[in-house]
Amino acid sequence: MNEILDHFRKTGALLEGHFILRSGLHSREFFQCALLLQYTKIAERICGMLAEKLHAFECETIVSPALGGIIVGQEVARHLGKRHIFVEKNDQGGLVLRRGFTMQAGEKIVIAEDVITRGGRIRQTIDVIRALGGMVMGAGCIVDRSSGLTPEFGCPFVSLIQMNVENFEADKLPPDLAMLPVMKPGSK
Repeated sequence: MNEILDHFRKTGALLEGHFILRSGLHSREFFQCALLLQYTKIAERICGMLAEKLHAFECETIVSPALGGIIVGQEVARHLGKRHIFVEKNDQGGLVLRRGFTMQAGEKIVIAEDVITRGGRIRQTIDVIRALGGMVMGAGCIVDRSSGLTPEFGCPFVSLIQMNVENFEADKLPPDLAMLPVMKPGSK
């Protein structure tokens, strides 16, 4: 875990301030995996570590949610010698499989993601896979920042780091956080 956090710090990918997360929660810390994964040797190392954990789940294909999970999914799939596809947002903000990607009924799938707080994108990805007849064998991410409240996905779940990061509802911000300018650096 220290090696991974060191990489986040050295690459400037662990941000501090006042952030609104994709989940709608507010936080003092933000893991900007894109800043970490821009360095291919680091991406290879970190995603290789995740692939080692995901190797236990039999699969034919790695699926990741766009945008943050694409590099993670591609690297994990490369390490495991599997195909990689991704789901992306539609006009309503939900996730869909497009760009000519297909999935066979009964296809065994593992999901790879960068960071979770409440696990919304993994849940949406699971819904897409199941609607297409795929079987979700497991899921994993680099950073689980759910503070010990890892969501139940209905499949095995692994992460490289489990962080206890304070998250706050918008109407329950501590005064010191409320005074800081708000940033929303993640995907829209």
